Amino acid sequence: MAKKDNRFIISYSQENFTLGVRVLVDRQTGVNYLFFRDAGAGGLTPLLDREGRPVITAVYDEG
Repeated sequence: MAKKDNRFIISYSQENFTLGVRVLVDRQTGVNYLFFRDAGAGGLTPLLDREGRPVITAVYDEG
């Protein structure tokens, strides 16, 4: 069986009973994604800077 790959890191999380916001970082590309959920619905989009470019975070392997 292959080793479990945790591709995404949760870098920020704010949640209550029905509402949730998380910022996920892709460990392979460094791209940040904004995840939003409200009750039974949710959405995911790249997090953008002021110029409309994806926010990139340097990610270092913990291995």
